[in-house]
Amino acid sequence: MATGNDGMRKTNTVILISCVSKKLGKEAKARDLYVSTLFKLNLQYAESLDPDFIFILSAKYGLLSLDETVAPYDWSLNDMRASERKAWANNVIKQLNEVLNIKEAHFVFLAGQKYRQYLIPPLSFYEIPLQGLRIGEQLQHLKRQVAK
Repeated sequence: MATGNDGMRKTNTVILISCVSKKLGKEAKARDLYVSTLFKLNLQYAESLDPDFIFILSAKYGLLSLDETVAPYDWSLNDMRASERKAWANNVIKQLNEVLNIKEAHFVFLAGQKYRQYLIPPLSFYEIPLQGLRIGEQLQHLKRQVAK
């Protein structure tokens, strides 16, 4: 989070967490729909950072707020062609632009390559704290972070 000399926040911090395949079998708030350990740890870590926004990157719905109620689905960007992922990313960018100025916001990606690939180019500020870590390494890192 950037602050000016007056202590006022100058940019929004936005955390983007990718959806996962393991879901409840019924409609639920997005924060509760995804039940994998990785998702739960990503969410705990995201909340510990006290960002302005946390969104879920859903292969089916695009950008989801944590309290948005959605039905389970069986879609993944990993199964989509590049052109479909580009169209999905364009929709997510449009959704983000409705909420904030993406050129001024700082994004933190807790999402795999296919979920962030076409989202990054229009952004000015971003970080990928788990980049290069395998799933087991991500889980270990996240467990250490949320235990602090």
